[in-house]
Amino acid sequence: MINRVLIRIKVVQLLYSYLLTQCEFKIEPPVENPSRDKKYGHDLYEDLLMMVLEMSGYDVTGGRHASPLRGIALNKHINNNLLARSLNSIDEVRTIVLKNRSNVTQFDSVIPAIYDAIPSLPAYKSYIRLKKVELKDDVELWTSIINNLIAKNPEFIAAARKNPEFTVAGFTRGINSLLYTLSDYKDNRTLFNHARHALDYSLDKAYELYYSLLLLAVEITRMQDLRLDAAKHKLLPTDEDLHPNMRFVENKFVKALSENPDFVEFVDKKKLSWDVDDALLRGLLDKILQSDTYQEYMAAEGEPSFEADSELWRVIFKNIILPGDDLAEALESKSVYWNDDLHVMGTFVLKTIRKYCQSKEDGADVKLLPQYKDDEDRQFGPTLFETAVKNYDQYRELIDSFVNQHRWDADRLAFMDTVIMVAAITELLTYPAIPIAVTLNEYIEIANAYSTPKSGAFINGILYSVINKLKADGVLFKS
Repeated sequence: MINRVLIRIKVVQLLYSYLLTQCEFKIEPPVENPSRDKKYGHDLYEDLLMMVLEMSGYDVTGGRHASPLRGIALNKHINNNLLARSLNSIDEVRTIVLKNRSNVTQFDSVIPAIYDAIPSLPAYKSYIRLKKVELKDDVELWTSIINNLIAKNPEFIAAARKNPEFTVAGFTRGINSLLYTLSDYKDNRTLFNHARHALDYSLDKAYELYYSLLLLAVEITRMQDLRLDAAKHKLLPTDEDLHPNMRFVENKFVKALSENPDFVEFVDKKKLSWDVDDALLRGLLDKILQSDTYQEYMAAEGEPSFEADSELWRVIFKNIILPGDDLAEALESKSVYWNDDLHVMGTFVLKTIRKYCQSKEDGADVKLLPQYKDDEDRQFGPTLFETAVKNYDQYRELIDSFVNQHRWDADRLAFMDTVIMVAAITELLTYPAIPIAVTLNEYIEIANAYSTPKSGAFINGILYSVINKLKADGVLFKS
């Protein structure tokens, strides 16, 4: 019932929120109007960040220069470590890589010796004995590498001095900036768990909206019943007040819905109610009473059929309730999730009422829609989110390689575009049964709705390049 269209939207939203806040490390920005010391210090700081990535197995030159570690056996304990993965996921670091802002190649001659010396450090010997390495362990190791193999290394200092902007104070400042960045990290496990919980909660709230919308029919009918009863007891009731047309308040669809066991159980369990939205109910009821649909229904001769009663509410929802601004505004105040869910859940409300229209037993045979079609759909969102987070760095590098080829300014690449493409690549590689065209179309639609006006076309072009590469590499097999 909560279809994959909505699940994809939820995953992209939560992935965007999580990735935007999950950076373990805060990257120092350049100083405005810097002195020579501060300028060189920040330049060296960026070079050192690139060195950490390079010694961790990352390409920091976009293929423009060969790695100084080429031909050297990579250290499995250091390669693709947690600290480097975290740094590589940060937008500011990716911008340095994409725009080739650093001068890390000036240290190519000394990097191999530093790399070879890492296993001699006591911190490294303790590190490789750990059964499960955590981010704090990587921080301790790299802090030792910087202090013992870089900051006081004569060869490294000599390489740094070749930069005409070199200053001793700037050198010290650059080293200390990196040490501070590493020491001032935060653990993201709590953030990840919160994001996963938020994904489940938002999908539960979407299903709650489905029932809440159906409940509107019951509550609007009840309000009209109270109005008619109040009219009977006013000081000078008219004949029409005393003998009102009860066709609307005795609507068979509303009666069947209010007695549906699934509906009653869910509404009671979740304590759903529109009682605090009296103004909304009044406004919707007034629009219904003024509509041609209502007038024609009330003027019809004879006893209305169950199908006719159900069809009335299908038309009311389709033409009056769902398109109106009043409902959207009310939903915004009730839940931060519901405005984005209204279109999809409204569609399922209409499908449900159509089932009532086709009922052979006056609604007794109608089952309300389950939250998910099957267990695969239930796991689709969590699996997509967790896999995207796990492989974010790898997919981000893949995206960046084509962004670089297209000569797209990294500063103009909207972060939402990156998130959408990461989610799309995750789906392409994780769900072989979903056709490529379906995945592309769904995420391009999300881009058109949630990102910049040009995002859809841009994402389409980058994803096609990614798909062709994945196929060429023998990673993606579907069509």
